[in-house]
Amino acid sequence: MLTRTASHAGSWYSDHGPTLSNQLESWLNQVDNTIEGVGDLPQPGARAIIAPHAGYAYSGPAAAWAYKSLDLSKAKRIFLLGPSHHFYLSGCALSQCAQYATPFGPLALDTTLIATLHSTSQFAKMTRSTDEDEHSLEMHLPYIYKLLSRSFPSPNLFPPLVPILVGATGPSAERAYGALLAPYLADPSSVFIISSDFCHWGSRFSYTYYLPSSSSAPADGYTIRSSKPKNPPPTDPPIYESIARLDTLSMEAIESGSHEKFVQNLKETGNTVCGRHPIGVLMAAMEVLRDEDKVGEDRGRCRFVRYERSGDVRDVGESSVSYASAFAIV
Repeated sequence: MLTRTASHAGSWYSDHGPTLSNQLESWLNQVDNTIEGVGDLPQPGARAIIAPHAGYAYSGPAAAWAYKSLDLSKAKRIFLLGPSHHFYLSGCALSQCAQYATPFGPLALDTTLIATLHSTSQFAKMTRSTDEDEHSLEMHLPYIYKLLSRSFPSPNLFPPLVPILVGATGPSAERAYGALLAPYLADPSSVFIISSDFCHWGSRFSYTYYLPSSSSAPADGYTIRSSKPKNPPPTDPPIYESIARLDTLSMEAIESGSHEKFVQNLKETGNTVCGRHPIGVLMAAMEVLRDEDKVGEDRGRCRFVRYERSGDVRDVGESSVSYASAFAIV
């Protein structure tokens, strides 16, 4: 049985099961059981979430908000979509492993469904090295295991995973994959977890876009080239507030439910949402369900419940990464 090792355990998060369990428990407990304007958590029917995938010291607390919102009461399979950071893909790829290791124990993959998806000829196969190099999928496994252990009496009864690595897909490819996955999203026993961080700001990310307070449109900003004594960093607003505005515009586009609006937002701002393609696939799938009247107009749309950054940038020489959590009732 081919097992993907927990290759980032011990560096990106603890490889000691009890320590990791206590951390996750603490972060989940820090999220209120009821969110004003949202209601009690988990939200009934909240079968899709967006959550970050950075090292747990940075994004673990933010991710707890998405996982606290997730409804696993009817789950029989869990689709996990994450962006490819190291291996170029123009489409999507599937794992060849039978299980994914975690510090808590292994999580089984739905090898039958993975074979069905592969038979469509729309998916490549990840090599084991590609699978283990990528962190965007792995960083969700401890949270998934933790939540499943709360909902199911035994690991043998956990719903299996369907990990999908999403490459540099264009809008048309995202719509095609969305249409392919829409029947699974329509199934009340399917859960979709989308892995994404938000704005990666700073010269090391080749992204220093800035929106001044006077700008009335996302495209009215400009790229900050340098910060010198004769050219001090902008302060109206401070850079970190501009980053928050950029992320808010992206989150609002996602909440609109319009895949086209999200694509347009990214085109206008260039916001470095690293999971934009997995998010695009989910949005396209939800649009199919609304178009086919399989969900009401008030469903199949993401709602953000948490937003954080790794730090507050004030100078172009600094950097930050943003983390956001959302759920969608389907």
